[in-house]
Amino acid sequence: MSASPQLSLVVPAFNEVATIQRTLRAIRDYLGPRGITYELIVAADGTDGTREAASALVSELPVKVMGSPERRGKGRGVREGVLASTGTFVGFLDADYKVPIDEIEKVMPWFDQDYDIVIGSRTAAGANVRVGQPWYRRIGSKGFAMVMRPLVGLHGIGDTQCGFKFFRAAAARDLFTRQRIDGYMFDVEVLSLAVRAGYKVKEVGIDWRDDGDTRLKLVSGNWKNLKDLFRIRFGGRRAGHHSWRS
Repeated sequence: MSASPQLSLVVPAFNEVATIQRTLRAIRDYLGPRGITYELIVAADGTDGTREAASALVSELPVKVMGSPERRGKGRGVREGVLASTGTFVGFLDADYKVPIDEIEKVMPWFDQDYDIVIGSRTAAGANVRVGQPWYRRIGSKGFAMVMRPLVGLHGIGDTQCGFKFFRAAAARDLFTRQRIDGYMFDVEVLSLAVRAGYKVKEVGIDWRDDGDTRLKLVSGNWKNLKDLFRIRFGGRRAGHHSWRS
């Protein structure tokens, strides 16, 4: 039986056939020379061939592929990927590579400072947004934060939505076992569960660039997100406690 990898990386992907192989190889090209053992878990919904493109790399990369022809939601994909992971640390990053894997250098040292969760941020000190979102997205993000923070209570976290988050394995398994939101608000739910359970969360500034694409429909998507925020706030799930150390 092979030893568990140091790092599990979940890569959620929806209609990313044009980018998925390049992203997975970029991760390999960074981690491999540094002697970091890892596994890649691609959670790919859709019918454009993303799953098949990722599966084509199994002979050269330690990659597992899961997903469905139906679009079931980013939150569900990340949840299933995390619960299938075996690494000492578990993280996820987007298939469109808005945050390059080398930004992990800013993340991992904080685990030595006894943090349980380390998240990338576009607003924390040291962040560098190389290509920003369109103005209407930036306004929408500010409006979202004004609603989300008082409703859910995540006042101490500046950027809940950056798709570059890492966890100690036990924390990841605990949180994603209890996480239920299938859509984009899963980040908020996971962080809310983490804060209520007493996990130590560190937010670090990272390099980020917008790719000009979005999967969110402004009206219907934001309405669903608002309903999910109310589910998070009033869902009544027990926060739980943890008594472990990796």
